[in-house]
Amino acid sequence: MDILAALKREEAKLQKQADTVRAAIKILAGRVARSGKRIGRKKRVMSAATKAKISKATKARWAKLRAAKAKGKH
Repeated sequence: MDILAALKREEAKLQKQADTVRAAIKILAGRVARSGKRIGRKKRVMSAATKAKISKATKARWAKLRAAKAKGKH
């Protein structure tokens, strides 16, 4: 096998991958304006009351799970 030919093939593969990465960067770079602000949909904000409600429900689920686990052990 010719080592030089193998190296050239590998170089071509790497160049193709580099071109793909550059194209992806170019596409993704368009999502942020030059000022640094995001373009498109705004970030969703959850109210403190909603966060508290979710937290309370999650803690209740875990407490129920722990109670069922403790009941099964004894």
